Amino acid sequence: MTQIARLQALSQMILDARIADVTRAARAREDSLAHLRALQVAPGPNDDPVLSAQVALRYQAWADGQRAAINATLAQQTADWLEAQDQARAAFGRAQVLGKLAGR
Repeated sequence: MTQIARLQALSQMILDARIADVTRAARAREDSLAHLRALQVAPGPNDDPVLSAQVALRYQAWADGQRAAINATLAQQTADWLEAQDQARAAFGRAQVLGKLAGR
């Protein structure tokens, strides 16, 4: 196996790992987005309008705290996802160049 072929195989393994990183980061980000969407569901109405309003207010206060925590996590996950995409693009470029060199 030539040195270029070995480098090409190594660059393909790196590319595969980077793509897996993007997939993991995207999945974690999607989980957080799903949690945010789930918080939009408010508790059902009650027969007593005053009690129903109190429950809705308490739920909204609790949900606001949850949203704040999830949004902080989501911001980090988005940054990780974008970084993983950049690394995957670079790995793809290296793999393409080595593939062309190996084809010569």
